[in-house]
Amino acid sequence: MAVLTAELPASAVDPDLARRTADEVLARSEYAGIEPTLLQRAWGWVAEQLGRALDALGGSGQARLVGTLLLLVGVAAVTILAARFARGVRRDPEVAAATTGPVGRAGADWAAEASAHEQAGRWREAVRCRYREVVADLAGAGLVDEVPGRTAGEYLAEVRDAAPAAGTPFAAMTGAFEEAWYGNAAVAEGDLRALREDAGRLRRVTGLRSRQTVGAGA
Repeated sequence: MAVLTAELPASAVDPDLARRTADEVLARSEYAGIEPTLLQRAWGWVAEQLGRALDALGGSGQARLVGTLLLLVGVAAVTILAARFARGVRRDPEVAAATTGPVGRAGADWAAEASAHEQAGRWREAVRCRYREVVADLAGAGLVDEVPGRTAGEYLAEVRDAAPAAGTPFAAMTGAFEEAWYGNAAVAEGDLRALREDAGRLRRVTGLRSRQTVGAGA
């Protein structure tokens, strides 16, 4: 706090300093991955209100003190907003389970779990398992590296590099998986059937072994 006050010019609070301070706060690693437009809008609103208040106060010594306090309060407000939003995003255990899961699990095990979900009509869970089944099989064939924390987009980029012909069906699978787990989209039996058809096309162009599946029109 003392550093911020010391950097303020003698005549008024520098708005560029306020903006730089907020940018430095939001650039910290703990806020990585947060939707940038939301934070930008929040800081834009704070900066606008701060500027209006400083214009109304003028350049007196009392105004500089009040301006300093407003600056600190504004930065604190944006920081609190970012921290709360980050907690809300990162502590969703369902999304974490979808992306992290048990790395190195055999594709056959994912397939068995998928079949159980399909028979029970749990289409969303089945989509996740069918996607992870294909990722596991791709890893077993040496086409991707299954790494903890790797995103679906990173797997897609790796597939496109290693097996370009598989890029289109795997992109469709990735989109279906992300819509179900990140977008919370409703998943029907037909969506799962389409994903399995894409998985079949991917297996044909990559030479991956097909498995007999049950449920969902198998």
